[in-house]
Amino acid sequence: MTFARAVRHCLRNYATFSGRARRPEYWWFFLFVVLGGIVTDLIDGVLFGFGAPDAPETQILGPLWSVAMFVPLLAAGWRRMHDTGRPGWYLLIPMLISLAVLFLVGFEMTAVLAIGGPEAAGLGLGAGVALAGLLLVAQLVASLLILWWLTRPSERGRNAYGPEPRVRPEREARP
Repeated sequence: MTFARAVRHCLRNYATFSGRARRPEYWWFFLFVVLGGIVTDLIDGVLFGFGAPDAPETQILGPLWSVAMFVPLLAAGWRRMHDTGRPGWYLLIPMLISLAVLFLVGFEMTAVLAIGGPEAAGLGLGAGVALAGLLLVAQLVASLLILWWLTRPSERGRNAYGPEPRVRPEREARP
């Protein structure tokens, strides 16, 4: 699958979470999203300045690109996980761990402020920080595992998520 074909296919199926996606489809689209993010950040820098130390940085296009590409990239990754024989929701595990860390940190900060400051929190604050650290390590491990799964070969033949995606032969150059 070529770069252009992968991008067209993923954008056409921007919210399709069923079926399977081969490695080239996912990774070409991933490259497209990364390159698009770089380009939009550069355009933001040219239009609004690259951020002086004393001025707030203005970004419009970069965040819009990220929001616009979130669902298509998630859907492509979901289908890619299906192609390796795994459920697509596994992609959400690192995000769920992040939410747990944010909730825990927010809960700890609220408790510290309610009690009367860090010196009054004592052992509870230390346990919360330790748990947040463990969750961050779990997030790193889960992220690396998912990255590894996304790089695995396709499961041959039909699996629980559908038939193997058809491999179209690329156009061959005629002599």
